[in-house]
Amino acid sequence: MKSKLLYVFIAMALFACKDDEGDKPVTPEIPNEEEVITTVRYTLTPSTGGTAKVFQFQDLDGDGGNAPIISGDTLDLNVTYTGSIEFLNELESPADDITEEVLAEGDEHQVFYQVTSGDFVITYTDQDSNGNPIGLTTTFESKTMGGNLKVVLRHEPVKGAVGVSGGDITNAGGETDIEVVFPVNVR
Repeated sequence: MKSKLLYVFIAMALFACKDDEGDKPVTPEIPNEEEVITTVRYTLTPSTGGTAKVFQFQDLDGDGGNAPIISGDTLDLNVTYTGSIEFLNELESPADDITEEVLAEGDEHQVFYQVTSGDFVITYTDQDSNGNPIGLTTTFESKTMGGNLKVVLRHEPVKGAVGVSGGDITNAGGETDIEVVFPVNVR
């Protein structure tokens, strides 16, 4: 009797793992795994022309180990810049451009720019399919003699929450993929 029950359970398990056609096992769906991001590069190009300014975070050995290398740049006072941000996994060869995934899944991502000190005005210039900001492109206006800028890539934020579409992360929810603070000098 026990052996018959065992066969019945095995048969049920085998049939439960088949697709509708009954000929292939169904592969369980794996949740969207968090991407490894080793490099964040925020490039600001002056709207008046001139040399682009680059702010970069790079942690080529991943979490732990050596400290990341963070480099800021010097902006001109009261100049408006066109900004673009890139997210890369440089542990892969060639580097995996995570920016493409963020753009493709724009309704599930948002980049937040938080001025932790200083006086900068950052405005979103891109949108997802629902008309909400993604934050891969911006305008950036330098207003004071410098400060710090925190950049946060958030996965699955609540884009309809109060203030989120304006860049306020307070009610965004979701999970942080990466958070970086850049020193910003202004002359």
